[in-house]
Amino acid sequence: MPAPELVLTPHEMRQADAATIAAGTSGLELMRRAGLAVANGAEQMVAEGGRIIVAAGPGQNGGDGFIAAAALAERGYRVSLILLGEMHVLKGDAAEAAREWKGEVLPADGASLGDADLIIDALFGTGLTRDLEGQARKFVERIDMAGRPVLAVDLPSGLDGGTGEVRGAVVKATRTVTFAARKPCHLLMPGRLYSGAVKVADIGIPRETLATCGGRLFANGPALWSSLLPRPGLASHKYDRGHTLVASGGATRTGAARLAAKAALRIGSGLVTVASPPEALGVNAAHLTAVMLRGCDGPEGLHGILKDQRFNALVLGPALGVHAGTRAMVAVAVQAQRSLVLDADALTSFEGMASELHQAFRYAPTVLTPHEGEFKRLFKDHPDLLDPPSKIERARRAAVYTGAVVLLKGPDTVIAAPDGRAAINENGTPYLGTAGSGDTLCGIIAGLMAQGLPAFEAACAGTWIHAEAGAGFGPGLIAEDLADLLPGVLRRLLT
Repeated sequence: MPAPELVLTPHEMRQADAATIAAGTSGLELMRRAGLAVANGAEQMVAEGGRIIVAAGPGQNGGDGFIAAAALAERGYRVSLILLGEMHVLKGDAAEAAREWKGEVLPADGASLGDADLIIDALFGTGLTRDLEGQARKFVERIDMAGRPVLAVDLPSGLDGGTGEVRGAVVKATRTVTFAARKPCHLLMPGRLYSGAVKVADIGIPRETLATCGGRLFANGPALWSSLLPRPGLASHKYDRGHTLVASGGATRTGAARLAAKAALRIGSGLVTVASPPEALGVNAAHLTAVMLRGCDGPEGLHGILKDQRFNALVLGPALGVHAGTRAMVAVAVQAQRSLVLDADALTSFEGMASELHQAFRYAPTVLTPHEGEFKRLFKDHPDLLDPPSKIERARRAAVYTGAVVLLKGPDTVIAAPDGRAAINENGTPYLGTAGSGDTLCGIIAGLMAQGLPAFEAACAGTWIHAEAGAGFGPGLIAEDLADLLPGVLRRLLT
């Protein structure tokens, strides 16, 4: 199994560059390697002898473009280079790199783009700190209007490398060649939409350097957690695999709990029980088979059930109701110090009361699974948690504040732990946007925690497995399908 994929922020990447230079590799050599990687990427997109336009900017990204242009011209391509700005503005390694280009340098305002077989976007990289405006914005808009294939250098010009947000205007790339590691903008929305297929080029920055400068942010995938997945042995039995408890809503709100319960059972929890209010016992009993059933009359009933230490993982929230009783059930679960997944109503019941959750979960493994709307409602009185433009930073701050792992859902789900680790999920599918999908995710995570996975790894694994199941089904997916798709995903992971 390969090592987990590191993702570095622009600041961390600059630190890694500096450390590599301090260790003896010149900045110009790193730039040369980057430029050659871009040239190699361009060759895969253009037939021999094709016409390539390199759009270079005034900084380091432009230096990569000059190197690529010179290499492609030597390989027989018809290359034109357009510079946004003046040659005398180039400094340092970028100025040295520009000397390797022997052809004409065309101005940005007069050059034609429509006859290119490929445009290489080497305008702005991770150093962009403000919205594009004026000539820069017009040139980016011209590239997009040209309708030609685009290869972006490091990231599409106009993207914020750390947040994935658009800074005024952005190039829509067909492909991107980035260096040493992907950046958050390649995985976060909307940046992922503009990056196209992303190729990571090795330019000689050691993984150890990347881990030292970053090492806290990952692309979510099996390399991050698969070694911890439960693998039952011949002598294993159901009592070795945990007992998950899922709290049900009232008589007309029982389906969500059953979805979570079935998912927990399918993911491997040895036993699963639905804790049902008295008025819903009949409804739940009519639908449950392998999942067991217990009566549970509010917080007092939950307290009684949790006296049995064999219940080691708990789901609270799906269709449980938004009221003080739900808050009281959360308090009972926190006091019992069991592995806990909170979603939906268990989060919304604390709207405007997030201070009651401050560091509440530091003594027991807990995962909170809000979507953006629930996150905003929960922390609406805490602007320090809502203000950061980075989804990663918002999730991290919320994790530190609550003491829980925060799984901030969306097409670019971010999972953050209180210790600063975070992962971005990228295998999601829009077909998961269906009623009950989130309830199933809760059950998957709780079922993994029941089997002993730590909260962060359970949340990461659950998110990826849930998405993989949904993507494998595709059109027509409903939440009831998801649990039955889990064995196929697990089979691929475990064999």
